[in-house]
Amino acid sequence: MTDAPATKAPAIPPEHEGAWIPHVVPFVAWIFIMGVLGDPAGWKYATRTFIGLALFLALRPWRFKYPRLNLRNLPSAFAVGLFVFAFWVFPQTDFFARFETLHRLYLTVGIQMPWSLSLPLEQIRYAPELEGWAFALIRLGGSAFVIALIEEFFWRGWMYRWVQKEDFLSVDPGHYDRKAFWITAGLFASIHNEWIVGLLCGLVYGWYYVKTRDIWAVGIAHVVTNFVLGIYVLWSGKFEFWA
Repeated sequence: MTDAPATKAPAIPPEHEGAWIPHVVPFVAWIFIMGVLGDPAGWKYATRTFIGLALFLALRPWRFKYPRLNLRNLPSAFAVGLFVFAFWVFPQTDFFARFETLHRLYLTVGIQMPWSLSLPLEQIRYAPELEGWAFALIRLGGSAFVIALIEEFFWRGWMYRWVQKEDFLSVDPGHYDRKAFWITAGLFASIHNEWIVGLLCGLVYGWYYVKTRDIWAVGIAHVVTNFVLGIYVLWSGKFEFWA
């Protein structure tokens, strides 16, 4: 009498099947809508903001093994968010422009579309003078409170762990995997005009997620960055950061 062959465990446990959908769909929908409608324009950004928010709330990716926010991480989350904001805008400040060679190099290779820096006002549809304050505030809210959280569940919650293992929910967020870490940061940078600071941003958020294992803390850091950046844009009129 021979023993029956051992049954191979499934690559993804039944309770984890389809967990990628809530993590991926809101972000993909956001990018798809931007591609279809074009960008920038006030009502178009409002459309994808509301659709993205509706998908995020309906699919609830946080229901998959994510602990609640650790309140002890709040101070560091705010600090990380402000730090990322600072180095995001620094290369385009008047102070950095004093270093002519570095500034010229950054504008040449550090930005995928350098002509966006010189867009005339009539082409920057987020300016309140053109679209009104309602659309400007929706742009601020959408970038700070909608896409920032959608991105964190996509990049850190799913992508970073999925590159390591198909059953990404079984991967410890605190486990540093160099390949997955740099792939995620690189892809994150690729969707931003300012790709160099985008890469640094992805590295910092990735490091913070590994350090805290707290998706909500890194989400709050991203919210702080985008919110403060939005206030800076509205205050300074440098709408190229929203282009």
